[in-house]
Amino acid sequence: MKYIVPRLILLLLFAVPLSARSGPPVITLEIRDHLFFPDTIEIPANQKVKLLVINRDDTAEEFESFELNREKIIPGGAKAIIFIGPLAPGEYPFFGEFFPKTAQGKVIAR
Repeated sequence: MKYIVPRLILLLLFAVPLSARSGPPVITLEIRDHLFFPDTIEIPANQKVKLLVINRDDTAEEFESFELNREKIIPGGAKAIIFIGPLAPGEYPFFGEFFPKTAQGKVIAR
């Protein structure tokens, strides 16, 4: 009897598809020298995505996008998580608020 409960838990864990357990796809975006790398991100349309933004600069930068309705300050040397989507197919620009002339990019939902 004492082994039935752990086996039942394992059975339930493996009965759920891995994709349902893992959450939204993670896309890594880096800030280096006041630029976004990569500057173009392709994501699946109509699906929520998790952006992991890593700021490799010593200074803070703000990820901002009017089209994505997101803004987040990432201190120098820090990481941040930004959820976007689900998005209709199209292009969604983003930029760095503190260095807008250099820190620019776009999300393409396909």
